[in-house]
Amino acid sequence: MVTTVQVTYVDAGELYISWRWEHDPEHPRALILPRDRVGPPLAELAEALPTPRPGESAHQALTRALAHGALTDRDRERKLSWQLTGVLFPSQLGQELHRAHERGPLHVRIQPSPSTAQVPWESLRMEEEERFVHAAKVSILTPATVRNAVARRVSPGTGPVAAVVDPPTPLGRVLGQVPESLAALEVLDRDTLRPALAEAGRFLYVGHVTTTAHALDARLHLGQGPLTAADLLGWRIPNRTALIACESGGDHRYAEPSGLVAALVHGGAEYVTATRWVLPTDAGLTRLFPGFRTPEHGVLSEAVLAVHQAQEQPDPVAALNAWQRTQAEGWDSTGAPELTPLVWGAFGVAHAPAPPGA
Repeated sequence: MVTTVQVTYVDAGELYISWRWEHDPEHPRALILPRDRVGPPLAELAEALPTPRPGESAHQALTRALAHGALTDRDRERKLSWQLTGVLFPSQLGQELHRAHERGPLHVRIQPSPSTAQVPWESLRMEEEERFVHAAKVSILTPATVRNAVARRVSPGTGPVAAVVDPPTPLGRVLGQVPESLAALEVLDRDTLRPALAEAGRFLYVGHVTTTAHALDARLHLGQGPLTAADLLGWRIPNRTALIACESGGDHRYAEPSGLVAALVHGGAEYVTATRWVLPTDAGLTRLFPGFRTPEHGVLSEAVLAVHQAQEQPDPVAALNAWQRTQAEGWDSTGAPELTPLVWGAFGVAHAPAPPGA
């Protein structure tokens, strides 16, 4: 039997953490994580990511992260990963996780706060040679107000794939070459997407997402113009959805996490795979990451296929974690630039099963 723990972070001056084991919900734990301890590692992580900071252009952010960031160097990444684990997982929780892992399969469901929204939880270290994806299944927990909404109904997992793969938009293309297995999928546009989603069991989007000051205004760019998170409210969404685009999973960076992931979960998605930060393209990696050589099929294309194939499996969370585990092992053993956590660490899967009594 799988043992599951829900871990929640809250920003309120200091950083607060609470956790409860789903088999023992009457005994939650809560602690304060002092901001002066958690702040420096989180700031170093932000410095290592290609998401633009205030006053930065997209090119400046990519240059900072790819040419100088900690996630491009194996030793610096290892150190940062340890530091993040040390400040974000107090010893009491760490001991409980270790004991649960020793007993059998473990599932860690994490609801981040705005300040922890870009932490690559799957890649954090539990032991010297073990990351979280070696010891547990790791998923993102959407807020209870979203996943347990009275009107929410989870869509069945059967039906065809609805796809929007690298559509032509004013923002340009993201893939150097669309993988052959995806090239045959019909590329839907703003007019054809909604009826296709109404019949689909899965939805795959590869393209551009842009964000603003408001989560509901996060935009999914299509061939005939963008769709906002607000536009998607009221749509029927397939059971399994993947948004492979820059910061598509940025809901938790807002005080009110009501972006694209929340809209998809509200519409019926049980699994939503999305990204925490700006995804570097193969062109950007080749140009700015010292020593990077684009593999035959492209790093981003391989990530797209890994996500697509994980969505086909009985447990998309475990399947994506397995790919991340393989990538992590390659990075730890070789430090090869094409295995940088800037790509595989960007992905997380929000798992929102049907609410109780639905």
